[in-house]
Amino acid sequence: MLLRPEQSGDEKPIFAVNAAAFATDAEARLVDMLRSDGDLFFSHVAEEKDHIVGHIGLSPMDVTANDQPIKALGLGPVAVTPKRQHDGIGSQLVRAAINWAKTQDWQLIILLGNPHYYSRFGFSVADAEPFVSPFAGPYFQALWLDETAQKPQSGRAEYAPAFGRL
Repeated sequence: MLLRPEQSGDEKPIFAVNAAAFATDAEARLVDMLRSDGDLFFSHVAEEKDHIVGHIGLSPMDVTANDQPIKALGLGPVAVTPKRQHDGIGSQLVRAAINWAKTQDWQLIILLGNPHYYSRFGFSVADAEPFVSPFAGPYFQALWLDETAQKPQSGRAEYAPAFGRL
């Protein structure tokens, strides 16, 4: 298994992986829109025998905490071809994205996803609760990368514009 940055020519296989991994092609279209908007800051694939079997993306978010801007990313989508789900590929992709974000001095990652799955990486519904967002709810989670950061009392979190166009 090779994890690597997206390259030119990967667009169609990435679309196919995302379309296969979810009930609709909305996530696949989201990745294309983020890429087109220049908001796909981190786009990595899992490749096996010259076939893309997984993909993850990170995009910038407009986030404030206690009325101060926070350097934050939105994680997602994360997709693995159905035949390879539950083989640890998604976990490898999530860890790679988190590690990259830390090396780039991002402070926070926010996502929508299953709390049972994402809590293993340190994501928490409680850490996302202070943030007002149209996506707030039981699947809205946050991971503070800056462990010295004081948790906010209030905040606002807006995903990249492509999310609103779905």
